[in-house]
Amino acid sequence: MSDTFEGKVAVITGAASGIGFGLAEHAAGIGMRLVMADVEEVALRDSAERLRGTGAEVRHVVTDVSSEASVMSLAATTNEYFGPVSLLCNNAGVNSPGPTWELTRADWEWVLGVNLWGVIHGIRAFVPDMVARNEGYVVNTSSMGGLLISPQIAPYSASKHGVIAISETMWRELADAGSNVGVSVVCPGYVSTRLLDSKRNWLDRFGAPLKPLPERVPATDAPPAAQKLDGMAPSEAARIIFDAVAARQFWILTHPEQYASAVRERFDGVIEAHDPTRFKFA
Repeated sequence: MSDTFEGKVAVITGAASGIGFGLAEHAAGIGMRLVMADVEEVALRDSAERLRGTGAEVRHVVTDVSSEASVMSLAATTNEYFGPVSLLCNNAGVNSPGPTWELTRADWEWVLGVNLWGVIHGIRAFVPDMVARNEGYVVNTSSMGGLLISPQIAPYSASKHGVIAISETMWRELADAGSNVGVSVVCPGYVSTRLLDSKRNWLDRFGAPLKPLPERVPATDAPPAAQKLDGMAPSEAARIIFDAVAARQFWILTHPEQYASAVRERFDGVIEAHDPTRFKFA
């Protein structure tokens, strides 16, 4: 991707809040034309209106990234309004915690549907055109949960490990083909998001969840523990991500100094055949 983002088209999933909104706000601030996608309709509309109020050129499209048809429709709508996409951020993510053997099929399907299939659908919907034009950039949001493991979040960790594998593979394929299309994978540490409250966006088509769904309330009215994971501001995470994309940097870690030793310990343990380490994201 060229050194300037101004005037180019960005598509961001999970854009109503958290890192997704941070990316959208940053993209708007540097003059990108923006398509914001999220399954949370009211929050998406309000977030898009907030950016339009700054003079940004923004469209918002309610999108269920776990649905191939929904993501393909997002691509068609984007092309209709703005034309070719230069930056795709596959960012939407959810979590459904619990002991691995107690989670229901619905919990697994929901998390993998959003976190893993959402990335796959985004790649299939947008990347062929990027490759044909030999221009574009893909940012896939994984997690430190894609590099480390922690109890109670097996579906989340499986999905995020998968996002890293897909991203690395695609980077190698594009490099081998001599393509100018770039790929980065983001592995955030703690960023202030509503991940703990992600079941507010549970979809009926996944059946009954393991635990009762929370009452659907605005972010500002949610219990403090559900409003955010205390940590880095999404705006700062977005700045780090955009700087890395400008530098065509594949690995993007928001908290490298905090997790470096744990990552080394895990992969040294793989080589040395140690039992899995116990790591807590704190």
